[in-house]
Amino acid sequence: MYTALTWIVPILIAITFHEAAHAFAAWRLGDDTARRLGRVTFNPLKHVDPFGTILLPALLFLTKAPFLFGWAKPVPVAFQRLGRPRRDMAFVAMAGPLTNVVLAVVSAALIRVAWLLPEAMAPWWVRTLEQSILLNLMLAIFNAFPIPPLDGSRVVMSILPKALARQYAKLERFGFLVLLGIVFLLPMLGRQIGADLNLFRWAVAAPLAWLLPIFRAIAGAPQ
Repeated sequence: MYTALTWIVPILIAITFHEAAHAFAAWRLGDDTARRLGRVTFNPLKHVDPFGTILLPALLFLTKAPFLFGWAKPVPVAFQRLGRPRRDMAFVAMAGPLTNVVLAVVSAALIRVAWLLPEAMAPWWVRTLEQSILLNLMLAIFNAFPIPPLDGSRVVMSILPKALARQYAKLERFGFLVLLGIVFLLPMLGRQIGADLNLFRWAVAAPLAWLLPIFRAIAGAPQ
């Protein structure tokens, strides 16, 4: 339960702020669809997907999977209602991962005030914030992948020529299956044939290893 709580709080905050950032950016750039649906809010109940946010991460946690994976309810955005649809689509997409980076910075900075807390609470505080740094950086990196419907794909669509962007957008109908294949099926296949096919770990681990020392420095941890 102690370990679970150090993950639950960061997960709820990370996905809530990520989705609320998308909704807020879309609203400020001209589309109030998400705002009318109550998604410009820090209330996690508005963003939680019962399976993707609760059941799947819990199952992975309880089975001691090497990573946690999940998703929140997507924020609906009518891109044609944005002021400058192609440019603003990229801004709306980047709002989520950038918010996760900000949360990681804030979490690192808050570790420095652990000495102000009661001695019994300080270890939980530090552990939770460490998990928050890790989780938010992983979310930011993963969502930057140019695989529809991840945020990185919206940025790619915004810079591709219109004809190519329309063809690229059609991949979104298969995007979820592609992600499941990369995250779950390829590693399973790799174990069967004795090869490391965990592309998810490769793609996330390298930038994460480069970023973590920066955030440890912010937190005041020894390098």
